[in-house]
Amino acid sequence: MSDIETATVSEEGFTSTSEVGEFELTIDALGEDGPDPNSVLVADYASCFLPAFRVGGQQRGVDDLGKVQIDAEADLDDDDDLTAIRFDIYVEADVDDDTLAEIVERAEGICHVHTALREGLHADITTHGDAF
Repeated sequence: MSDIETATVSEEGFTSTSEVGEFELTIDALGEDGPDPNSVLVADYASCFLPAFRVGGQQRGVDDLGKVQIDAEADLDDDDDLTAIRFDIYVEADVDDDTLAEIVERAEGICHVHTALREGLHADITTHGDAF
């Protein structure tokens, strides 16, 4: 049994709907009917990193970071493949640079998406024709 199961369906075109538990997410490769897959990946990364950053703060003695915002940017190559992702993290609390660096380092170890974004992690793919 798998730990995570999703179902993604496309009736036509380049828009798909993914069911994740009780939630639905519309993703459009062209970015017309929903965010494109690369944008979703970058947002997912930031959404994972932010709570990891908060836990990292707690583990480094900063229990109340206040409001935290991540502004994420990403670069694409000519084939629209991600080549770089950058985070600017804004923290309401007055925390010195050394402590912030320690929190980031800890968050990198906690964030599951950060860990997953590595060479060699690709889906094992099995295809099934005449399935419907």
